[in-house]
Amino acid sequence: MFGMSHETFLLLDAVVTVIGLIVLITKFKFHPFIALIIAAAFLGLTSGMPIGTIIKAFQDGFGGVLGFVGIILALGTMLGKMMAESGGADQIAQTLIRAFGKDKVQWAMMFAAFLVGIPLFFEIGFVLLIPLVFIVARRTGVSIIKIGIPLLAGLSAVHGLVPPHPGPLLAIGVFGADIGKTILYGLIVALPTAIIAGPIFGTFIAKHIPGHPNQELVDQLARETDSADLPSFAITLVTVLSPVFLMLLKTFADVVLPDGNFFRTFMDLIGHPISALLIALLLSLYTFGYKQGIGSQQILKWLDASLAPTAAIILIIGAGGGFKQMLVTSGVGDVIGHMAVAAQISPILLAWLVAAVIRIATGSATVATITGAGIVVPVVGMIPGVNRELLVLATGAGSLILSHVNDAGFWLVKQYFNMTVAETFKTWTAMETILSVVGLGFILLLSLFV
Repeated sequence: MFGMSHETFLLLDAVVTVIGLIVLITKFKFHPFIALIIAAAFLGLTSGMPIGTIIKAFQDGFGGVLGFVGIILALGTMLGKMMAESGGADQIAQTLIRAFGKDKVQWAMMFAAFLVGIPLFFEIGFVLLIPLVFIVARRTGVSIIKIGIPLLAGLSAVHGLVPPHPGPLLAIGVFGADIGKTILYGLIVALPTAIIAGPIFGTFIAKHIPGHPNQELVDQLARETDSADLPSFAITLVTVLSPVFLMLLKTFADVVLPDGNFFRTFMDLIGHPISALLIALLLSLYTFGYKQGIGSQQILKWLDASLAPTAAIILIIGAGGGFKQMLVTSGVGDVIGHMAVAAQISPILLAWLVAAVIRIATGSATVATITGAGIVVPVVGMIPGVNRELLVLATGAGSLILSHVNDAGFWLVKQYFNMTVAETFKTWTAMETILSVVGLGFILLLSLFV
């Protein structure tokens, strides 16, 4: 067509479609859900796919993603709500602050965010923990930036790299990776990355931008809680980390036990992400609910309220799955895969680059993960021995880079920390970029051993 080979036309078509998707979201302010549907339809029509095939491909992609990720999101959100409302998150933060002391309080905030962030969306974890930043800054006299940047780094690292967060989970489904290995590798990469981007960078940048919190927000949010009413640290930790433990135990059983072994079959059941999160949620109903003297009606209200904020995220992920399937069905993915093989680009680096470009352009880590994984997945079948779990992490790391004015998180941090746009670039944007680049470095280092 137009004097070009079919492969060249498909590649150009994909480039135009992705640019169009970016323009719809950034320039015309289309909701990502609508923009992804339009982009998928455009790619299907221009690539010459029959109408029936276009519709079926989008439906298959949409349903295939939400059949797994939608359930995970609902269960994980409910678990996070139970932890938030019961005071379990407060308990984790306060215990770590007491353990680390005033001089190393920034390390306590990073570890608290790292643990609390495992079952929570970034935005929910941020709103949940930001009062602790104000309280600790007031109690200790330590700079709000020195305390806040480590907290943001801990939340953001697990959000981009560690299941059961939606981005990594989605990429696991696309690449066909093992969830237990991804959790293990994700924790190995995320913790040192969060340390470098959090306490280390935060201590440095606080010398130049100490920060001055908005006094009205401090008065409103910095309420002291009664530690006697909170769940214990041990119970909170067991409840929050139980799904991670079950999924890791399943992977361990798969490695050391033969097929047909009863314990391995049993672990395949309870170590599946859906089962593990359901078990953790049921446990939380007791540890964060009934044990705290909270009645059934109040627990039901919390669970109902937890689901509303996830509706938009679920729809975006589903539409992204439909767009991903269109890339595969149209043949675009195969063309990109062959090019990557011919150019001898590392699949890990390719996954990071694609996700990073889309993240910078759209401001959405979720859109970057969905689209990036869909573009890179054909490479998996063409390059023998590529580690699928590390591809998941590379896509997640790329989706964190260079948060700026087109990202809602940028403005969230700016307002709560009472910074100028320039100061937000020097703190939040720099921290996100460090997370992404350092994370890639650790992923490439890990690829030498796994």
